[in-house]
Amino acid sequence: MRNTIKHYSLIFVLVLFAVPISAQQEKTPVDYVNPYIGNISHMLVPTYPTIHLPNSMLRVYPERGDYTGNVIAGLPLIVTSHRGSSAFNLSPYQGEVKAIKSIIDFGYDNEIVKPYYYSVDLDDYDIHIQYAPSHQAGIYEIDFSDENQPAYLVFNTRNGELDSDANSISGYQRLANDTRVYIYFETEQTPIETGTHQGEKINSYVRNTAGHNAYFIMKYPAKTKKVKARYGVSFISIEQAKKNLRREIDSYNLAQVSEKGKQAWNETLGKIKVSGIDEPAKTVFYTSMYRIYERMICISEDGRYYSAFDKQVHNDNGIPFYTDDWIWDTYQAAHPLRVIIDSDKEVDMINSYLRMADQMPRPWMPNFPEVTGDSRRMNANHGVAMVIDAYNKGLRGFDLEKAYIAAKGAITEKTLAPWSSKPAGVLDQFYKDHGYFPSLAKGEQETVPEVHGWERRQPAAVTLGTVYDEWCLSMIAKELGKDDEAAYFRQRSLNYHKIFNPETKFFHPKDTTGKFMEDLDYRFPPGIGGRDAYDESNGWVYRWGVQHNISDLVDMMGGKQSFVGELERMYSEPLGKGRPDFHHQFGDHTGIVGQFSMGNEPSMHIPYLYNYAGEPWRTQKRVRNLLKQWFRNDLMGIPGDEDGGGLTSFVVFSQLGIYPVTPGLPMYVIGSPMFESAKIEVAAGKVFEIYCHNYSPENKYIQSAKLNGKVLDKSWIHHNDLVKGGKLEFVMGKHPNKGWASGDNAVPPSFSME
Repeated sequence: MRNTIKHYSLIFVLVLFAVPISAQQEKTPVDYVNPYIGNISHMLVPTYPTIHLPNSMLRVYPERGDYTGNVIAGLPLIVTSHRGSSAFNLSPYQGEVKAIKSIIDFGYDNEIVKPYYYSVDLDDYDIHIQYAPSHQAGIYEIDFSDENQPAYLVFNTRNGELDSDANSISGYQRLANDTRVYIYFETEQTPIETGTHQGEKINSYVRNTAGHNAYFIMKYPAKTKKVKARYGVSFISIEQAKKNLRREIDSYNLAQVSEKGKQAWNETLGKIKVSGIDEPAKTVFYTSMYRIYERMICISEDGRYYSAFDKQVHNDNGIPFYTDDWIWDTYQAAHPLRVIIDSDKEVDMINSYLRMADQMPRPWMPNFPEVTGDSRRMNANHGVAMVIDAYNKGLRGFDLEKAYIAAKGAITEKTLAPWSSKPAGVLDQFYKDHGYFPSLAKGEQETVPEVHGWERRQPAAVTLGTVYDEWCLSMIAKELGKDDEAAYFRQRSLNYHKIFNPETKFFHPKDTTGKFMEDLDYRFPPGIGGRDAYDESNGWVYRWGVQHNISDLVDMMGGKQSFVGELERMYSEPLGKGRPDFHHQFGDHTGIVGQFSMGNEPSMHIPYLYNYAGEPWRTQKRVRNLLKQWFRNDLMGIPGDEDGGGLTSFVVFSQLGIYPVTPGLPMYVIGSPMFESAKIEVAAGKVFEIYCHNYSPENKYIQSAKLNGKVLDKSWIHHNDLVKGGKLEFVMGKHPNKGWASGDNAVPPSFSME
């Protein structure tokens, strides 16, 4: 009898534990995020394992070159720009005072990075660190191991001024363009000394220090096992930084702050819920979403914000102010994704752009707005695309007339020369008169003052980017009833024909005499990054840069069969040089397949272009292969400069199975969905579901489709079908159905939805 009781007891215990353990292991969306993906770059800049809340002012990451960094430089307190270094650093320390430096380099181990939490062992000193962020405040817990020595915190500003008082340090750091970032920092315990460094001693009589790498040392007594610290940051004032801290972190409970952060991330990432058996794909998906929410950042503080665009503090009037956006990258997919899942925030961001334009000396739409102002990088002015894409997808709440004036000014009054904020000049007049941005003639030296001192003209890239912007302008003008201007810009948007070489069927730079650039090898256009002709990538990539009128491009290539053949040739064409020689010229042209570059944003729409030639099965194959080749759950799992959503927005859309090839048209081109089900929260609590029958990670090909129960035999869907909620169903298979969506009426729209 006892043996029987033991036998059944054992079964009961096993059953009891089997169910709860399984339930406890169910992952939330943020549990899938791997901030280490891409921390080793293929060529230029890696991703950084950033700890922050969605679109928040406070961002930090361990300061090292990349994942292989042997040491970290202190502990970060706020990174003020994408890819920037920390404005303030905190260095815990035990040892001789004379060895203290403004920033201490730490060997480290056992690092844990989550979007809402960080911990690490500073193993040279046997110090353990924990950290959690809020939106404008953060909290540290620092565990010291040597009870026989005093504990120290070294607080640094790289270029600013600091004051100390009891258990607090406050101050600022100077950034570019007369911008300042402020901080208020305090510890739970009051240090026994705070002061500047004086050899083997601390000069505690000094309460103020300033200059390059100015720092204070805070000393705590021996037997100090733990120091808890919290701080607030601001772009307005020290007092506001203190208010931000008091509003967001009212205790020294790090676990509580971390849990709030986790909830915030799950609420944000949970706007799209994916299911299926491909766990690595989920990791890539949610990590990509996390990357998109690194920017833009909200810098409104209690209803006010500092604007570097006019160097004034403004009331936000209930509309949060956002900045830090490299729209040359993000207009393509990051902003369109936000239109779907975060439309109110997207409206606030558009309003922020319009405020920036109002606040600048010349009211021109920004194209690279940062905390320190508009850096006017890259080429083209794609803020206009952000505006009309949102408007044509039903978003309101911003002044379309004001947006038109700002965007039109950026395109017609400011020079189109890359990296320049100067007014339009002789090259721009030539563009207006002749419809293309001219290249230098053979042997001609650059003398035009609008061209940035260390930049090149990028003539084909400027022309192709600007005709797309003019197409966007034409649609805004039409909405405003400006019919003459709408017709004018609509006609100008066809000027890509002016630089199309009918013999080679490539876009080919021309000089002011109308002569095509001589001796041009489309693989190796002259200049670093090919900038004498294109920008960052070569002529094979820019060959497809007519997003607003792909159907016309199909005709220009000689029809559908020729178009598909040239796409395939691009993916097969040999590089033509050894990679060291190629990358010496093209550092951004990475993620290479033939001549294609998955690592550079102008390429992102290209895999979807087969749909326009009636062969969507090739898009399904190509997109899946590119995701498998270049976007993976590993340290090199991003093929190029990610740029805060620039590349990872391609991943989010592509894994869902749709992509916004033409921002400005309210439609999405269909690719190859990767999950059994994806439920997207859209406006007013509605849900749009993408569901795959016969699902398997290997089944990449669409056999048939239904939209809300009706047969779908076209390779695109309208935005309205998505935002009103519903269900898009696919039957998937391992081999292509080449007949699906192959007819002339099945191709996605170009130029207009009419």
